[in-house]
Amino acid sequence: ANLIHEPLVVFVCATTGQGDPPDNMKMFWRFLFRKNLPAGSLCQLDYAVLGLGDSSYPKFNFVAKKLHKRLLQLGGNPLLPVALGDDQHDLGPDAVVDPWLVALWDKILALYPIPPGLEIVSPDVRLPPRYTLHYLPEDSPHPDSDLFQPTAPGAAPCELHPFAARVLSNQRVTAQSHFQDVRLIEFDIAGSRITFSAGDVVMIQPRNCPEDVQQFCQLLHLEPHRRFVLEPTEPGTPLPPLLPQPCTIQHLVTHYLDISCVPRRSFFELLASFSTDELEREKLQEFSSAQGQEELYSYCNRPRRTTLEAMWDFPHTTSAIPADYLLDLIPRIRPRAFSIASSMLARPERLQILVAVVRYKTRLSKPRRGLCSTWLASLNPEQGDVRVPLWVKKGGMKFPADPATPVIMIGPGTGVAPFRAAIQERVALGRRGNCLFFGCRYQSKDFYCQTEWEELVTKGLLTLFTAFSRDQ
Repeated sequence: ANLIHEPLVVFVCATTGQGDPPDNMKMFWRFLFRKNLPAGSLCQLDYAVLGLGDSSYPKFNFVAKKLHKRLLQLGGNPLLPVALGDDQHDLGPDAVVDPWLVALWDKILALYPIPPGLEIVSPDVRLPPRYTLHYLPEDSPHPDSDLFQPTAPGAAPCELHPFAARVLSNQRVTAQSHFQDVRLIEFDIAGSRITFSAGDVVMIQPRNCPEDVQQFCQLLHLEPHRRFVLEPTEPGTPLPPLLPQPCTIQHLVTHYLDISCVPRRSFFELLASFSTDELEREKLQEFSSAQGQEELYSYCNRPRRTTLEAMWDFPHTTSAIPADYLLDLIPRIRPRAFSIASSMLARPERLQILVAVVRYKTRLSKPRRGLCSTWLASLNPEQGDVRVPLWVKKGGMKFPADPATPVIMIGPGTGVAPFRAAIQERVALGRRGNCLFFGCRYQSKDFYCQTEWEELVTKGLLTLFTAFSRDQ
């Protein structure tokens, strides 16, 4: 509602799912598309829209396009045409963002001149960090800081309060001789208040492997067991909600900093400002310049070089990074989404996922590994009480409410996961008319849940069509 009183707003928005707005935009989206908003209600608003999308999807930047159109309908004044960043471009979204920002600032400064006595901050000036990191004395008391903050009574687990689910089993469902390692992992969710139905997704918060954490701490001369508290530089800035206070360096690097992601241009820009080594600084400045983007793409994106590996390549600069800037330099580890592969009706208080372990080669000598899938595959429930932080979100896939409606499901590979949940659910309710098309490479190596499907076929509860590309 405050939008009506704003003179200037710059919207930066992504598109998710099938042309849907991101979660943190949904309330605003519902407000903006209310039918009772008058046509000229935003006539005093100057605005610009930048979309972040991926042109390999049919609804490329759908949200940005629709937002721009709706703001126009409500009388808003666009400063520029809507900009559509594309992840598929060789230079990523920056190919669109760079020229758009130049044009945007020209427009804004023409309409809203800088007040007397103020001037534009030079790009060469390093801004202060968002947080200051204060180390606690070595002998200060050690309160237990639990990664899994308990959920409020009666509330289901969520991102801020995940449930620490015990791993019950971690079974490889592909042959040992098969190149792809795929796991069927089962979690115990008893007492979690988690409920789900076919088509829902489970969100899992991964962590960095101990070897990478150790290397990172060595590179930056950090003491893993030192404890600290964060203090916002600007009053009113909220603290990172997923970090306990106080916190150890080990916890920060293991659970929070995404040192295995491919670094973005902003990483090199900030890194250059710390550099005391002339050769390293020149290269970092080249990577962060508009002219150096092809070079950066070849160095980082094409071989999928990680943040930690980039730091190894700039050792003098890395050792000079102030700890205060760690949260500005490196993004936090994002949760990963997996289709739930089981039904609560078939397996009460249990949740299963089908995980393909991501591992592939690039021109770098070390194989690339998916952070979450590699971590999950490494968990061995026979070695004790192994727990994974998770919560459930509604999925976009909906199945017919009418039990008489037959369902045709097409799910090759791990794409069969939500259909396994649906088939288990429908069979538990006595529903027939279940038809599954499943495809993989070899019947003998990666035909997931083969015995389960064949038993249902024998009982007349499933019609199964298969295709094995390498066998045929």
